[in-house]
Amino acid sequence: MMNMNEMLGNEGEAQSADINLRQLVESKNIAETIDEQKLTQIGSDCAKGFEYDLSTRSEWENNLKDWTKLALQVREEKSWPWPKAANVKYPLLSTAAMQFNARAYPSLIPSNGDVVKVNVIGKDRDGMKLERAKRIGMFMSYQVLYEMHCWEEDMDKLLMMLPIIGTVFKKTYYNPVIKQNVSELVLPENLVVNYWAKSLESAERVSEIIPLSKRLVKEKMMSKTYLDVELGDPIPDPTQMTQAVAQDEATPYQIIEQHTYLDLDEDGYAEPYVVTFERTSGKVLRIVARFDEDTIYTNEDGDLQRIEPIQYYTKFGFIPNPDGGFYDVGFGLLLGPLNESVNTLINQLIDAGTLSNLQGGFLGKGLKLKMGESRWQPGEWKPVNSTADDLRKQIVPLPAKEPSNVLFQLMGSLITSGKELASVAEIFVGKMPGQNTPATTTMATIEQGMKVFTAVYKRVYRALRSEFKKIYDLNRVYLDPNKYAAVIDTEVGPDDFDKESYDVCPAADPSTPTGTEKLMKAQGLLELLPTGILDPVEVIRRVLEAQEQPNYERLFNQQIQQTGQMQPPPDPKLQEMEMKGQLEQQKIALQAQEKERAAMLAERSQAVQLAMKTQEHNLKMQADAQKAKLSAAEAIHKQRIFSVTEQAKVNQQLVHKEQAHRQSMAQQQEKAKLASAASKTSATGGNKKSPKR
Repeated sequence: MMNMNEMLGNEGEAQSADINLRQLVESKNIAETIDEQKLTQIGSDCAKGFEYDLSTRSEWENNLKDWTKLALQVREEKSWPWPKAANVKYPLLSTAAMQFNARAYPSLIPSNGDVVKVNVIGKDRDGMKLERAKRIGMFMSYQVLYEMHCWEEDMDKLLMMLPIIGTVFKKTYYNPVIKQNVSELVLPENLVVNYWAKSLESAERVSEIIPLSKRLVKEKMMSKTYLDVELGDPIPDPTQMTQAVAQDEATPYQIIEQHTYLDLDEDGYAEPYVVTFERTSGKVLRIVARFDEDTIYTNEDGDLQRIEPIQYYTKFGFIPNPDGGFYDVGFGLLLGPLNESVNTLINQLIDAGTLSNLQGGFLGKGLKLKMGESRWQPGEWKPVNSTADDLRKQIVPLPAKEPSNVLFQLMGSLITSGKELASVAEIFVGKMPGQNTPATTTMATIEQGMKVFTAVYKRVYRALRSEFKKIYDLNRVYLDPNKYAAVIDTEVGPDDFDKESYDVCPAADPSTPTGTEKLMKAQGLLELLPTGILDPVEVIRRVLEAQEQPNYERLFNQQIQQTGQMQPPPDPKLQEMEMKGQLEQQKIALQAQEKERAAMLAERSQAVQLAMKTQEHNLKMQADAQKAKLSAAEAIHKQRIFSVTEQAKVNQQLVHKEQAHRQSMAQQQEKAKLASAASKTSATGGNKKSPKR
């Protein structure tokens, strides 16, 4: 057993090693802390390893040039069988590459922008994992389509180069200058891996050739990204050495970025690093760690067990190499010999036709003609100093046959074989089958012809899944949460890009490669809906996705948009019980309504009777009041009549009295007059006797 001092010593060594590794991770350029002698040794070792890996794939590089020329149909001058002989290139390889690109490109990058799919791992009882997967898929699709400006264009180039070359690479990393994730295309000739390496992950060295001009190298030196060392004048690539390149002042340096393993902390274990050096001089410009704290694995005692390197590159393969080599093969290798044979046969047929049409031969010395070249115009006849018999004897044409029908049939057979190998049948290039061909036969032919493409699509999807996983890991470290929330316009979880939970995993969409097959499969799901075992919402969602409907989520009603589910169909027994309960409730409600109606009728009847009594009382009161008014009016009228009568009587009496008074007064006056007259008479009578009456 260890004593206390040994345990403390081991613990101190573990802490010291941890501190050293942490310092190496945080360093922007470890080369600044390494002495010149060790840097020179590192540069020399890396350069030797690079040249060795380059030599292992020399034959592949030569073939790569031939495949590229064949696909581009580069025309070269021929000197055999005569100068400027026929040199036609049949586009068998080019057609196969374009057909693959035309099918794969719209399938990998659909028009609805849903590029990144995120699979849910494990059970999802509350639907939270699915919501998280949707958020991640939406944001990562935005990243690759809109934030990484060249991603879609690089994918287009990749899908055109992949069927020809067989292997293409992409490099995924975080760019601190633009503060964004980057996933860019790397040409296969610029990424050097030992030909016999099993995979990128297990390769001891992965070297990328990065051409940089003097200006760009100087910029990186001034920004402290590279060490400020003297590199001399750049030397062009010997394989591309031409007079124009040699005299060009913009000739770039060949900067090698090598992902390798070095034991910089001298603990006997080589850690993963990225060493950048100049190819010609071998001078090291930069060394950075290719690991972080999350990729350092220790045991329970804190001792280092292993360091998992961070992978920058993703390999896209077409067909695995049958010889076990690292670089996969494409149609360039498979169709190259066939294409060359077809080219040879076409040129032979053209040359045979040329000989047959132009002809040539021998002229005898006995022919009396002016030697040299003679030309005829159409319809022209020239006189000669020879007889017809001499002409026939002295002119001997070369034996030239018409173009061979056998060669023509052989060429057709080779072209057919090449199309079968490349799955470029007439039905795939838009030509309709025979009129009497059944639809099922046509679909079976298409399905059988797509077998090769389906296998290749699987490999492309596998590579895309690896690329998306790298972007996912970069988001975990460098993602801005505010930007994430602003893009998807919803609340985000704090651990959406957490890889420890193993809840979701980014992936490509391994669906069928053609829109027709997608629609057929979606139609098949619709036919299975009546069985009742499928989720109608999910089936309709897949149908809309197959139709590539834009913003199809908005087509769902509010309930589905909010909950994501339809109301489940009711249980018949529960439905029957609910119906009985509803009938009972309706019956009780009807009874209550009847009682309420009867009460309302009784109340209304009472109210009517009361209203009638009140109205009758009011009418009676009004009649009494009217009667009283009439009585009062009658009394007043009577009183008025009585008053008028009495007044008339009084007035009459007064008139009578006045008349009587007047009569009395008149009588008295008359009497007075009579008395006066009598007195006068009596007075005079004494004198005279009063006359007799």
